[in-house]
Order: sequence, then C-alpha cells, then structure tokens
Amino acid sequence: MWKEAASRAYADAGFRTSADAAALAAAEQRLGRSLPRELTGLLQETDGIVGHYGVDTVWPLQQIVEQNLRFWSDDSYADLYMPFDVLLFFGDNGGGDQFAFVQTPPRPDIFVWDHETDSRSWAAGDLRDYLGRSLADGDDDWYR
Repeated sequence: MWKEAASRAYADAGFRTSADAAALAAAEQRLGRSLPRELTGLLQETDGIVGHYGVDTVWPLQQIVEQNLRFWSDDSYADLYMPFDVLLFFGDNGGGDQFAFVQTPPRPDIFVWDHETDSRSWAAGDLRDYLGRSLADGDDDWYR
C-alpha cells in the first residue's frame, strides 16, 4: 500500500527492508510515545522512503528516534527555537526543513518546520498526501 503510493508519485522511489514489530515497540519505548498509526504502517512495509536526489522523504525508524530525542532534549535548541515536544519529525527536504506530525492534539496533518525561521506550516493533509506531494514534484520547496 505505502510502496504503491510512493511509486505512483515517483517511479524511482527507494525502499528499505521493513521494520519489525519488536523494533517499532522499542522505538516507542525510547520515545515515550506512540508513533502515528499511518507512520507505523509505512515502516512495517518499508523502513523509510528515499525520494529525489537521495533525500530521505521518510527517515528510517532509527533516525526518527534519534532525531526526535535530540530535538526534544537538546538544551541549546531552547534558546533558538519554539519547543518541539508536540512534534514528531519523520522526514526532510534535503535542505534543512523537516516534516512532522503534530501529536498534541493528535492529528493526521503533516507540518513543515523551517529551520531558518522556526516557522511551522501546514504541508499535507496526511501521510499519503505528503508522499504524493513531496515525491511527485522533485523540488525541495514543494510545500511553499
């Protein structure tokens, strides 16, 4: 299902070996929260999606965990940016902007965090919409 959606948007999308249930459970344990259902389903099918120019449109599970733990705990970010604790990052555009689910309140929408302005803007209605938009265009600023 997820591989099909990605391949429809970009025929050359790259896929990895799926994440198993134990890895997903361990990731949620480390994060201290559940992953969004859509993201879990995608990771069970492929542990990330590589788009245009080798960009990780959806990060591998380990990168999702590491990046979010860093964003949530790095004290130097508190002086530079609004809090990240309501976001769950899962991919990027290759130029520094990153994509996330809002987890408080939980919603299916995908938002983009602009690393230069610290703005957070709506990018897609859900994960399927995000894949369609981000993979179809090939432009790293497709969401603007």
